[in-house]
Amino acid sequence: MRKQTSTPAEPEEEAEVRDPEALTRMAEATNRFVATVRSLTGQETRQPSLVPPWTRGHVVTHVARATDSLCRLLRSARTGVETPQYTSMEARAAEIEAGADRPVEALVADVLDTAARFDREIRALPPTAWQAKVRMRTGELRTPADLILTRIRELEVHHADLAAGYTFEDIPPDTARWIIDDIVAALRRRTDVPPMTIKATDTDLTHTLTPAPNAGPTVSGPQAALLAWLTGRAEDAPLQATPGDLPPPPFWI
Repeated sequence: MRKQTSTPAEPEEEAEVRDPEALTRMAEATNRFVATVRSLTGQETRQPSLVPPWTRGHVVTHVARATDSLCRLLRSARTGVETPQYTSMEARAAEIEAGADRPVEALVADVLDTAARFDREIRALPPTAWQAKVRMRTGELRTPADLILTRIRELEVHHADLAAGYTFEDIPPDTARWIIDDIVAALRRRTDVPPMTIKATDTDLTHTLTPAPNAGPTVSGPQAALLAWLTGRAEDAPLQATPGDLPPPPFWI
C-alpha cells in the first residue's frame, strides 16, 4: 500500500464540497432508480439493457458494485492509504456476472445497502479528507466531492440503460448538463478525440472538443440527445451535424 497524495483545496472550496444540494440530488436519483428496479419482474430483469450484452440485472448489479468501488475510494481519501477502485477488471466483470440473475428483491436490497454505505462514508469524512484526490480506474484523479457527482452520473445514465421507462429526457436538465461537462472535460484530456463542437438546441450548452484550425463538424440537438450520443447509448438520437453526416461519438470510458 502507498500513501495517498493529496492536493490542498482553496479555503472557499470547502463549503462547495459539503453542498447539501449534491447529496439531495444523489438521494433523489437513488430513489428513482430503486423505484424502477422494484417495478420489474424477474423475467424483465433478464431482458436486454441499452448496453448489450448486459441484461437489466447486469446493469443493476454494476451500479451496486460501482458504489462499493466508490466507497473504497472514499476510504482512501479518509485514511490516506491508496486503494485501487477495483482489484482488476476481470474481478469487476466476474462480480457483475455473479449478481445479474438474482431475484428482484435481492437486486433492490443490494442497491439500497450500497447506497446507504456510500452515504455513511461521505458524511463521515473529516475536513482534511475532502481535500484529497483519489485515482479512478481510468487514471483520472477525483476529490470526494467529485465522487458524489460520479455516483449521480452512474445512477442517472444506468437508470436510462435499464430501458424500463426512464429515458435520458427524464434526467434533470442541470444533472444532464453536469454529466456532459464532465464527459467533455475527460475527452479534452486525451489526444485521440477528433475536433468537433457540440451544441444543445434547447439550452445554452456549447463545447468545442480539441480545438484545431479545422474545428470539425458541429453536432447539435436537444441536450438529452447529446448526452445519450456522447455516452454511446443512442446511435439514432435526433441530432444533426454541420457539415456532413453525424459522426460516431468519441469513445468515452
